[in-house]
Amino acid sequence: MSDFLLPIIEIILGVVLLFTGGEFFVQGAVNLSLLLGIPQLVIGLTVVSLGTSSPELLVSLNSILKGSDSLAASNVIGSNIFNVLVVLGISSLITPLKVKSRIVRRDVPLLMAISLAVWAISSTGLLTFQAGLFLIFCLILNTIWEINTINEKEEDTKDAEPDIEEFKNNYKGRLNILRKLILGIYLLSFGSNILVNGSQTLATLLGVNEVVIGLTIVATGTSLPELVTSIIAAFKGKTDLAIGNVIGSNLLNQLLILGSCSIFSGFKGLIIEQSLIKVDLPFMVLTTFACLPIFWSKGKITRVEGFILLNLYIFYILDKILFLNEFNYLAELRIGLFIYFSLLTVAIFAKEKLKFSKS
Repeated sequence: MSDFLLPIIEIILGVVLLFTGGEFFVQGAVNLSLLLGIPQLVIGLTVVSLGTSSPELLVSLNSILKGSDSLAASNVIGSNIFNVLVVLGISSLITPLKVKSRIVRRDVPLLMAISLAVWAISSTGLLTFQAGLFLIFCLILNTIWEINTINEKEEDTKDAEPDIEEFKNNYKGRLNILRKLILGIYLLSFGSNILVNGSQTLATLLGVNEVVIGLTIVATGTSLPELVTSIIAAFKGKTDLAIGNVIGSNLLNQLLILGSCSIFSGFKGLIIEQSLIKVDLPFMVLTTFACLPIFWSKGKITRVEGFILLNLYIFYILDKILFLNEFNYLAELRIGLFIYFSLLTVAIFAKEKLKFSKS
């Protein structure tokens, strides 16, 4: 038992440090942006999304430096699955999430296209240096597009701006900003190092592939900033921020983190394991595609739909656990779950159609 205690403590401590470091980084970066005269709306669309994705970025880059490509890739894929199924699921249980037309018209289709592209270019089992450059180039284009179209969508997104604390534009205020940035970066770096070490040790002790640890424990830990941000936004009624946070984070995870990891891997590229290509990447794409019909149902994610998303994640994790334990009836269980969700989906759409016809 003592052998397992240290890696578990390292994982918990790493998650706490990542969360704290992410908070300091966001506060410092947002106030620095205001000091430089960058509009608050642009900050919400770029800096805050980067801040909540910083744990995934640091953990994945740290994994690359330690020669653990599988942990880096599975962390990104697992985080994207967690964001859609758990973050949106819990947020919509708190309050039904109203969806702006811009999210349906632009952001979700863009996320779907990027997810498909990542799956396609990873299908060979290698995310090359050139592919990494392409993803970073797409990130730059998307950021420029966000900034250039800011005026035309101001009415749709002004309620999604984050709450920013006032600060005095003086020497003490600037020093405080610098302290927050330095402390945030240090905690993120230190926390990611501890989390990766603990995850690798735990995977070795359990005798499981690092991919599974990355998809579950590490992905959950690094996605906590998105979860907390969206839950707070849901309680405050800022549903655009709750949804935009997830979509923006998932885009950054694929464009910035996978792109950076591919570049940092050098000309050998980032190795993507076959289990990720055959199972988890397709599941990530499916969860992304599932967003569109949900968003179309009267322009909001209802509590019932949120419950379905959470159910999907629970069964996804259950499938991973049973697969590890070589469950004899796993194929039958998967067929049963497919039938269950098919019937549930049909029942929900039938109910919505009945409501519409009565009205």
